[in-house]
Amino acid sequence: MTVPDHERAWWKESVVYQIYPRSFNDTDGDGVGDIPGVVEKLDYLDDLGVDVVWLCPVYESPNVDNGYDVADYRAILDTFGTMADWETLLAGLHSRGMKLIMDLVVNHTSDEHEWFVDSRAGDPEYEDFYVWRDGEAVPESEYEAGLYDPAEYGLPRDARERPPNDWESFFGGPAWTWDEGREEWYLHLFDERQPDLNWENADVREEVFEMMEWWFDKGIDGFRMDVINLISKPEGLPDGEDDEAIVRGADKFVNGPRVHEYVRAIHDEAVPDDAMTVGEMVEMSVDEAKRFLGDDGDGMSMAFNFDHMRLDFGPDGGRWSKGEWSVRELKETITRWQGGLDGEGWNSLYLNNHDEPRMVSRFGSEAYRRESATLLATLLYTLQGTPYIYQGEEIGMTNYPFESLEEVRDVDTLRNVEELERKGRFTSDDDLLDLVRYRSRDNARTPMQWSAGPTAGFTDGEPWLPVNPNKSEVNVESARADASSIWHYYRDLIDLRHDEDVLVYGTYDLLLPEHDRLWVYTRTLRDAEGCVAERTLTVLNFGSEAVEFEPPTGVAGEADEVLIANYGEVNTTVEAETLRPWEARVYRLR
Repeated sequence: MTVPDHERAWWKESVVYQIYPRSFNDTDGDGVGDIPGVVEKLDYLDDLGVDVVWLCPVYESPNVDNGYDVADYRAILDTFGTMADWETLLAGLHSRGMKLIMDLVVNHTSDEHEWFVDSRAGDPEYEDFYVWRDGEAVPESEYEAGLYDPAEYGLPRDARERPPNDWESFFGGPAWTWDEGREEWYLHLFDERQPDLNWENADVREEVFEMMEWWFDKGIDGFRMDVINLISKPEGLPDGEDDEAIVRGADKFVNGPRVHEYVRAIHDEAVPDDAMTVGEMVEMSVDEAKRFLGDDGDGMSMAFNFDHMRLDFGPDGGRWSKGEWSVRELKETITRWQGGLDGEGWNSLYLNNHDEPRMVSRFGSEAYRRESATLLATLLYTLQGTPYIYQGEEIGMTNYPFESLEEVRDVDTLRNVEELERKGRFTSDDDLLDLVRYRSRDNARTPMQWSAGPTAGFTDGEPWLPVNPNKSEVNVESARADASSIWHYYRDLIDLRHDEDVLVYGTYDLLLPEHDRLWVYTRTLRDAEGCVAERTLTVLNFGSEAVEFEPPTGVAGEADEVLIANYGEVNTTVEAETLRPWEARVYRLR
């Protein structure tokens, strides 16, 4: 079956490997990964079979949020190396047939960026580069009644002013900070040292476009766009109205009134036709995604959505509480996106990244680490969309068993825990640590486990985050030496996806939708006349107990071959049988 050229795109047929450079590979012994460390592992990435590297921020930064607070978009942080090191990396990727996408962080900057320094000082050229507002006066009677605490906003006891609105930061607490120099409040949807840019200002947009063009001229192949659907803020900055929003005010500042105008302008002004762009989209529905994607939308190649990442949120506290998720809910959520974007957009396929816990610990089973890791991978590589590997996923890395908050470095975790403690949410230290072990972003940021050595082969120094103690069993060196390992299964899956157009472009159809454990679906390619040309069947037992599989009509007895299976040799016939814990199979159907 030949897919029409107009439907093909290199980024649809690619597998993306995400590198968090701080935790990937350290070559100078300072305990922090660096760009030469990535260069040192290029043959490893090539052997795995990946097509694209997404490099998390390596720009000049004070690292309040590990690089997502950019102080200079056109400079490399010396901790990571030099621009010459970066150029060596780009050349090494391109010489191996791989591409590079960089992180674009333009909802906010660091407070050390020269734009903010000048804006804070009142420089006329930059004073409107950020979102500055006067506050709201608080009546003396409200203060005397104990209804207002200036300390909550970092103000002295005699202050009688509150922020311009009730918006909250994603990192906990108010989204506003008082600046004594300008005697105004500035907006920060993340840390107070990450002030939000004012996209209403045309000069801000032009600066961003010029910076993007500069990187494309240097040879990059695209951008991953950080929280890009937050860049438009509504006129008047009204208070939030939705008590169920992920944070207070999100119903106002997510997908703001001019966001599509701005994202379309990014693509029209700064993005080459053949480049890849992927947007990180907070609170995005399928219908909203269609407006961002493709030539009929705002030009974006694909987007990350978070619907499936919300299934384990608790009823109180949202992300920073624990809830129960079910296989049926996960199926329903993924299926909604598969069907909703088929022919009208493109999915980004992921179950973990630098902001999320490890997928084996969250969606799989550490007791069945190999089986569940390979099942989750089978899911990602047989859905429609572009699969993303987060470093260490290919060896089944797991969450870290934090023993105290002293081991935590993540500003998001620390700020939110502080806010929850202030509200009296924790009954004990064990309660607090249980949530941190489950939810903290640092679970994904512990050093890459290359070997069983003292620091897992990551560094000769003291690692910036502790190494997971399971490094003796979970590491690249032992995985590559074991032909039945998770690593080799990933390589086989990547090869399979490269070989089979049906796994890239085929339509997804869910079977057995009501089953609580089995996830069964077909992928189908049709010819120009609408006849079935290629078809596959994926069968997944999503759990730690055996389950009976009764093939539905239309697929029973229809297999030509088994394309891949995580339990080795299996029957080539699709028939009623018992599936083992976390068993995954992919068949080619007649």
